[in-house]
Amino acid sequence: MEAKKLITKEIENVPEHYLIEILDFIRFLETKALEQKMELALASETSLKKDWLIPEEDEAWKRRRKK
Repeated sequence: MEAKKLITKEIENVPEHYLIEILDFIRFLETKALEQKMELALASETSLKKDWLIPEEDEAWKRRRKK
């Protein structure tokens, strides 16, 4: 939490036009993190697809839906 306090303190002295740039950078970082999560999910799906797309898996889900 120390970094958050330091950033908050520094932001008090930053001119408005820099605040817009800081906000853009924060949003960039959020988008980047989301993209990395999506890439990981897609990579996992590709890796697991071989186990998901087998007749045994289909049968297991059919039995589960009947319950």
